[in-house]
Amino acid sequence: MILNDLEKIEFSDNSRLNFDYDLNHLNWFNIGGKSKIFLLANSLSDLSLFLNKYKQRSKIYILGAGSNTLFDDDIYDGAVIKLGKNFNNISKLNDNSIISGSSCSDKKVAEFAMENGIEGFEFLSCIPGSIGGGIRMNAGCYNREFKDILISVQAIDFAGRVSTIPSSKIIFKYRSTDLHKNLIFLSGTFKGTISIKDKIKKKIEELKNKKEYSQPLRVKTSGSTFKNPINQTNKKVWELIRESIDIQKVNKMFGDATVSEKHCNFLINKEKASSKDMKNLINFIKQNVYKKTGVELELEIILTS
Repeated sequence: MILNDLEKIEFSDNSRLNFDYDLNHLNWFNIGGKSKIFLLANSLSDLSLFLNKYKQRSKIYILGAGSNTLFDDDIYDGAVIKLGKNFNNISKLNDNSIISGSSCSDKKVAEFAMENGIEGFEFLSCIPGSIGGGIRMNAGCYNREFKDILISVQAIDFAGRVSTIPSSKIIFKYRSTDLHKNLIFLSGTFKGTISIKDKIKKKIEELKNKKEYSQPLRVKTSGSTFKNPINQTNKKVWELIRESIDIQKVNKMFGDATVSEKHCNFLINKEKASSKDMKNLINFIKQNVYKKTGVELELEIILTS
């Protein structure tokens, strides 16, 4: 890949372009090699400039909070793009609607909605990701999903064309949408209902307590590893994993890649696990669940290579 022309780009908003950039500190697993190209884009104009120069000469991966990504140990032979400060803004559109930049954390949006007396965003307080990533995968928890609050998404494609897509034109499924992979989400517009701050705050606290009780926190994990197999069984994925493997035994088999004993759909990098370790553990779980139950597990986390 010829990079000379990219090295000469002059950004107007202090965006940063790096080459052979370490990725392990940009994801919650703390795993991964380097990206041949890494762009921190601080504005739409800088992002557009890069896309125009890059011209899709190789693959592109859009990185949000890194809470749902497992990078490969080897070089990512393409461009990883992360959206910076001007995509982190949030404001009220009207009394019950919010527009949020795609790099805003879900937690930040939940808190903004609470402070402004807008109900319906409480579940976002328990999703450890960004708005852009949440839209991409129709993220959700506790019986709520992004589809329940999204009005529209503003995006730019890899060719530099900007568009607004109403939610009525999007097909939402469990942890997925039909939005094209060549779209970079810039912002989302969301709608809730007018309510009382104290009522919303109480609901957020209840959900956080529920999460604290059932999930491992403050560890190197990317959250739920596998989707619940809703079309194959009534059981939750953690139930299938627990009845298919001996967790204590498995946790000695793949280096520092381990299964959480608190919630076995959460895989943990105990210290210095490699991507290979984690992928081997993932495949081991999939094979044993299928052998024991006949259920084929599908990943919720994203594997890059």
